[in-house]
Amino acid sequence: MSDDKSKTGGPDRERINTNEDYEVRNWSKKLGVTPDQLKDAVKKVGPMVDDVRRELGK
Repeated sequence: MSDDKSKTGGPDRERINTNEDYEVRNWSKKLGVTPDQLKDAVKKVGPMVDDVRRELGK
């Protein structure tokens, strides 16, 4: 099931959905990493943005 792009806010901003190309692209750019680095970090620590930032040292 795709994200409902009309429902943005709290939960959407706290999680990274690596199944959505636009999220991978946007978060990779925002965090200054490659899409593969982002996906590896999410795979390792889960989808929560704060955990991914810590893993990437951002």
